[in-house]
Amino acid sequence: MAATATFSLRSLPSNQWLHKLRTRTATASVRSHSFTTLASLSPVEDTEDIQLNVNSKEMVQETVPSTSNNNNNDKSKKPYFPKRGQTLELVCESLAFKGKGVCKVADTGFVLMCDRALPGERFIGRVTRKRENYAEVKKLKTLTRHLDYVEAPCEHASHCGGCKTQSLSYEAQLRAKEQQVRDLVVHVGKFSDREPVFADAMKPIVPCDIQFHYRNKMEFSFGAKGWVPAEQLQDDTEGSRYALGLHAPGCFDKILNVNKCLLQSDSGNEVLEAVQGCWRDPELGLSPYDVHSHSGFLKHLMLRTGRNVETGLPELMVNFVTSSYNPECLRPIVEKIAAIPEVVSIVNNVNTSIGNTSVGEKEYTLYGKSTITEILRGLTFQISANSFFQTNTHQAEILYKLIEDCAFLKGDGSEIVLDLFCGTGTIGLTLAKRVKHVYGFEVVAQAVSDARQNAKLNCIDNATFIEGDLNKIDLNFASNLPTPDIVITDPNRPGMHIKLINFLLKLKATRIVYVSCNPATCARDLNYLCYGVPEQNIEGHYRLSSLQPVDMFPHTPHIECVCLLELR
Repeated sequence: MAATATFSLRSLPSNQWLHKLRTRTATASVRSHSFTTLASLSPVEDTEDIQLNVNSKEMVQETVPSTSNNNNNDKSKKPYFPKRGQTLELVCESLAFKGKGVCKVADTGFVLMCDRALPGERFIGRVTRKRENYAEVKKLKTLTRHLDYVEAPCEHASHCGGCKTQSLSYEAQLRAKEQQVRDLVVHVGKFSDREPVFADAMKPIVPCDIQFHYRNKMEFSFGAKGWVPAEQLQDDTEGSRYALGLHAPGCFDKILNVNKCLLQSDSGNEVLEAVQGCWRDPELGLSPYDVHSHSGFLKHLMLRTGRNVETGLPELMVNFVTSSYNPECLRPIVEKIAAIPEVVSIVNNVNTSIGNTSVGEKEYTLYGKSTITEILRGLTFQISANSFFQTNTHQAEILYKLIEDCAFLKGDGSEIVLDLFCGTGTIGLTLAKRVKHVYGFEVVAQAVSDARQNAKLNCIDNATFIEGDLNKIDLNFASNLPTPDIVITDPNRPGMHIKLINFLLKLKATRIVYVSCNPATCARDLNYLCYGVPEQNIEGHYRLSSLQPVDMFPHTPHIECVCLLELR
C-alpha cells in the first residue's frame, strides 16, 4: 500500500479556538453550523457530560442592549452567567455530541445545551443546571420549527428517548454526524484539518439504507408506574397505571407505554401487541416489578430477530425476564405468542436481584429452541438470549466489509490477526478464512464461549478465543502468541486503556483497524497512537490513513467509525 504522509500539524489550543468561535458575527448562518465542535472539547474520559475546558476568565462579556444608537457605549458590559430557573428565548444553532442542541445567548456567545432542540429551532427554555462554563436547558415551548423538518412517523418520537431526531431529515442527520466526527478528531484528536492528507483520510459517512425496522433486538420494561407526557394527561390517575414500554427520559422508575416500535421488525411488533393485549388481565395474576418496593413478577420483555439458515425467513426469540421462576403464570401468554409463525423460541431469564439488568441467574426454555440463528458475511451465528450480536444486521454487513477492506489482507493465509475486544468473535471469524490464525481476547466469559461455539459451527479451526481483561494487562500480555501482522480493536465506549495503547505502540503491528462506537474516545486514542503521550514518555508510531464514519442507528445520536492506522 502506498505510504501516506503523517499529520504533522496540531490544532489551536481549545481556549484560542473557542474564543474565535464565540467572537463570530451574530449574522452567521445557522444552517452552516449543522454541528458544533463545542462538545468535542469535553473530557473524553466522561463523554456523557459535555464540559467546556475553558477558563472562566475567558468568558465573553455580555453587552446589555441599549436603546441608543451609540455603538461606543461599552460601560454596560459585564460577565454573563445565567441563573438556575431563568427562562430564556433561544435558537438552536447545531447538534453536539450525544445529540444535544447547542444554543448561545444573544450578543454574548454564552453556551447552553438543550436536549431535543434541533438546528434552527426557536424555543423557550428554562435553565436547569449550571456548569462551570455552560448551562443546561429544558425546552418548554417551541416557537418556530427547526430546519430540515419532516413529520416523525412514530407517535412516541417527541417523548421516547430512543429516536430523538426522527423529525430531522435523514440527510441532515448524516451531515450532523459526519461533522461531529470531523470536529472531534480535530479538537480532541489534535489532527489538523488544514493538511491535505486530512481530507484524504476523512471519508464521507456511510448512510444506512434502512432507516426503520433495522434493530434485531429490543428490550422493553414492565413498570408499576407508567409515564404520560404532561400535555397528554387527562386525569390524575393516568400516569400511575401499569405500563410496558421504554423508560421515560431520565427516569429509571417510569415507563412510557409503547404498543408499537418502528425500530424493530414487524413480527416483533406483533409479539409486543399480543403481550400488551393480555398481560394486564386480572385473571392471569401478573404484576410488573416495582423498582422501589422490589416486589412484582414481570421485569423485562426482550425480543430478538434472526434468520433461518435454510429458508432465510425471520425467526424470533421472546425472552421474559422475571423476578422468580413461575412458568404456570406465564403459560397463557406463552401459548398466545407461540401461535405467531415467526416465534421459534420463548425463554425465561430469572433475575432475583434488585438491579435493573435483563441478564438472569438462570434461564429456562418455555417453548421451542434455546437459540436462534443469524447469517453475517456468509457465516452462521447462534444467538442466545444474552449473547452479544450487532443490533443492525443489515448495516453490520457493510461495517464488516469496511473492516476487511481496511485490513488489506493478502489472502494467502500467511498473516496473524490479533482481535481485541472480540465479543462473540464475529469480526475475527469473518476474516479467519483469509489468514493464518486469529487470536481473540474478550473479558466476558459467555461471549468467549459463544465465540468458540460459532467457530465450531462454521468449521473454522484457525481461531483461538481467550478470556482476559484488556484493561488489566501486564508486561507479559500476549507474549506466548505469534507476533500479529494486523490488530483489530473494537473497544466499548470508554475506549482503550493507556496500558493497552502502550502495548500496541511497542508491538508495532503493520496495521491497526480501530472500530469505535464512541467518536470522542476514538479521537483520543487515535491521538495517542499517532502522536504518543509525551507526559508518560510514550512515543506515537502510526499515521491515520482512513477514518470512515458509519451510520448504524438512524434517528439516534450514535455513530460507528472504522479507522485505519498504518505504521510509520
